[in-house]
Amino acid sequence: MSAPPIPYRTDGDLSLLSNLSIAIIGYGSQGHAHALNLRDSGLQVMVGARPGSSWDRASEAGFEVCPVPEAAARADLIALLVNDEFQLDVFKESIAPYLSAGKRLVFAHGFAIHFGFIQPPPDIDVILVAPKGPGRLIRKLFSEGLGVPSLVAAHQNATGLALDIALAYAKGIGGPASGAIETSFKQECETDLFGEQAVLCGGMSALVKAAFETLVEAGYPPELAYFECLHELKLTVDLMHESGISGMRKAISDTAQFGDLTRGPRLIGETVRAEMKQVLQEIQSGQFAREWMEENRAGRPLFNALTEEGQDHPIESVGEAVRALMPWIQNSKKI
Repeated sequence: MSAPPIPYRTDGDLSLLSNLSIAIIGYGSQGHAHALNLRDSGLQVMVGARPGSSWDRASEAGFEVCPVPEAAARADLIALLVNDEFQLDVFKESIAPYLSAGKRLVFAHGFAIHFGFIQPPPDIDVILVAPKGPGRLIRKLFSEGLGVPSLVAAHQNATGLALDIALAYAKGIGGPASGAIETSFKQECETDLFGEQAVLCGGMSALVKAAFETLVEAGYPPELAYFECLHELKLTVDLMHESGISGMRKAISDTAQFGDLTRGPRLIGETVRAEMKQVLQEIQSGQFAREWMEENRAGRPLFNALTEEGQDHPIESVGEAVRALMPWIQNSKKI
């Protein structure tokens, strides 16, 4: 039995934030978009950062920038938007000492709260506002009068207004054209990690490389393998993004659709499904979260080794040469 649909909310009230001082902690991918959009929504925004590139970028964008402890002390609402692996140290050293009763602590991902790495005092609101897109897309769509929907949740509701504040914040970063879906820190965190690992990053990159290797090992030119297994992936994903799987199938050839319908389930069979369930169990149990935090404490030896191994894969050098033939891709490249 499928779960009932969760409500899509478009009733965020920005006036709830109008008298609050907002501190954005971290001016990276999410931080810069939140700060700029909230300011353009007419709200009072400062940025808490360490001296360096993010401090300079925020200052150049016209924000008041100050050390994180000062921002946390002065703010009524604190959005902790640094990377998951850094949040605990930033929280303990620079935010926790300044969390007086009634303040609001906002996260864009449920990781640190759901897995218990951060345990805020009970007399503050703990809020989730997780926009479903990277920072540059959040900013781009807002600037165009559109918006990225957010997931919102209230983990602690000390003031009685936590969810209302979350909806207002979501409207402030997404604009009136977007909305919000109410969820929980647990649901957002676990589904987000699973999606990244099983499909969006882990599953997709492993599938692409395996298919590329299969063609090359069978004697086909690596350039053709690159086109068929990586380059054209965007075309199909765009169709799915715009129209769903059935819409994509209507747009491709009948030959491609027949191959999709008959061969796809052979590739993603019971063995893969069993492994997906194991990946999900490791997320739900906290095993993955602990593994990732321990990896960072150890200096990231496995992370760095596997990243270097991936960069050395033949698909990268072939892809670089193929993309050089398409200057429009090079010109739009922003990493």
